[in-house]
Amino acid sequence: MTRTPHLFVVSGPSGVGKGTLVAELRQRVPSLGLTVSATTRTPRAGEKEGVSYYFLSEEEFERRVEAGEFLEWANVHGNRYGTLLSEVDRFFGEGRSVVLEIDVQGGLNIRRVRPDTVLVFIEPPSAEELERRLRGRGTEDEQTVRLRLSNAASELEAAADYDVRIVNDDLVRAVGELADLIDSYETKERSL
Repeated sequence: MTRTPHLFVVSGPSGVGKGTLVAELRQRVPSLGLTVSATTRTPRAGEKEGVSYYFLSEEEFERRVEAGEFLEWANVHGNRYGTLLSEVDRFFGEGRSVVLEIDVQGGLNIRRVRPDTVLVFIEPPSAEELERRLRGRGTEDEQTVRLRLSNAASELEAAADYDVRIVNDDLVRAVGELADLIDSYETKERSL
């Protein structure tokens, strides 16, 4: 019996630790495919083209939108981000489930296109901790930090539309919850 791959979306406010959680998850579940998103924002120090993101100009991003190459895309914090269909299809073609680490708006957009997507919302332990994490990164100016904190309020309200909510107050526990969730879907598929 061939296994049907699943699409898992991990979302949450900026600074909640999605990237760290997904990186740890991939260590535990190496068979899980992780797509590389496209963005119009400029690279941060240490980010690599095709590894961290596909860094596209506004013109190239728009061309790909018009060509129907995105599973989803959204304007987030003044830049465009999106998931290329080719990234998901590549892993599905290998029979592998995929995890997408994307913004809340993008996650909800994917649910409209692919209703069987499993949406996982990562929550901060508190608003104060979220602000501490954002400022602690030191990667954004004050205006960007304020914008991200402002956006976090509406993103946290959207958590109710997600299938599962995980509070990232303890990395080991949160990664364990995420890995257990994925295993439950993979195991359920094998037992059918």
